Amino acid sequence: MKAASASAAAAAAARDPAGPVVAAFDFDGTLTRGDSLIPWLRGGLGMARLGWALARTSPALAAWQLGRISNEAAKLVLLRHTVAGRSRSELAGWTDRFLQQTLPGLLDARALRRLAAHQAAGHRCVLVSASPEVYLDAVARQLGFDALLCSQLDWQDERASGRLRGANCYGEEKVRRLQAWWADRPPSVLWAYGDTRGDRPMLALADHGIYVGKPDGRAHYERLPGLTG
Repeated sequence: MKAASASAAAAAAARDPAGPVVAAFDFDGTLTRGDSLIPWLRGGLGMARLGWALARTSPALAAWQLGRISNEAAKLVLLRHTVAGRSRSELAGWTDRFLQQTLPGLLDARALRRLAAHQAAGHRCVLVSASPEVYLDAVARQLGFDALLCSQLDWQDERASGRLRGANCYGEEKVRRLQAWWADRPPSVLWAYGDTRGDRPMLALADHGIYVGKPDGRAHYERLPGLTG
């Protein structure tokens, strides 16, 4: 974590007292009660086809869990077996079903109250996620975020190629995206919320880095500090 600590120290030194207060939220497991990509895929593919795709993807997912391949490499295998070749309009239909049928039960009420508190305080709220824009764009708008920084699907002739455009928004890439987003007007204070190792660099960057993952999990939301400073 030395690199993350160094980048966090540099960012803290660059804080702008006149800048906005920013609250950066991870999505899966932070604002939700679990993963969102698989439920989105399930709504589009159905259980049988998703099960087949996951069986084909399972060696890569196991290798990622064991630390043998990156999060991005595992995700690319999954995308290749699920969305490659599908049109924007078809995937937009998947997103409509996800928003109506799945998202309401996936969101965590305690996390949403925390987001609402930041919004009520006038803070700039940004969603920072490794999940793809193909459905997160609609989610971010629905939840009232000021900006979305996330992984982007690659498109060829209006069809998903099964690859990503640019880097997977995970780990240090979350820090790079945030710093590029605020550019020459850094925040006066940065809050950040996450639940996995992929969020730790972003949490290290923040003045208030809030980890809501295991072992304490969602209980963290019940004892968070107030939104001052």
